[in-house]
Amino acid sequence: MEFVERKRWLFLGLPFTFTKYIIKEDMITINSGFLKTIENDCYMYKVQDVQLSTTLVEKLFQLGTVICFTGDTTHPKLVLEHIKNARTIKEFLLKQSEEARMKRRTVNMLDIGTDGDEEDMEA
Repeated sequence: MEFVERKRWLFLGLPFTFTKYIIKEDMITINSGFLKTIENDCYMYKVQDVQLSTTLVEKLFQLGTVICFTGDTTHPKLVLEHIKNARTIKEFLLKQSEEARMKRRTVNMLDIGTDGDEEDMEA
């Protein structure tokens, strides 16, 4: 499955921008620019968490913003702004990122930490 969405204006949700989001099973690609084109990729296994944000204006025009928190160095916070089918894309990203991590056997370790001192750790 593949999604190709364009960043849209909030006014009537028209796709008059030069940013295109391509979401595949293994990678997210952002193409932006008109005279100078920038293409940025993020592997799906690097996506750690996904957030969906919809403002009142976005709701009126059936748009949404998907924010991906990644381990990528160029885009630690990958924002897919004002796109259609935002909820479907968010769910697809969550599912595919989990499958990609399982396939690559990538383990996410959380550093929970302790509030105690070192004496508590030795006991």
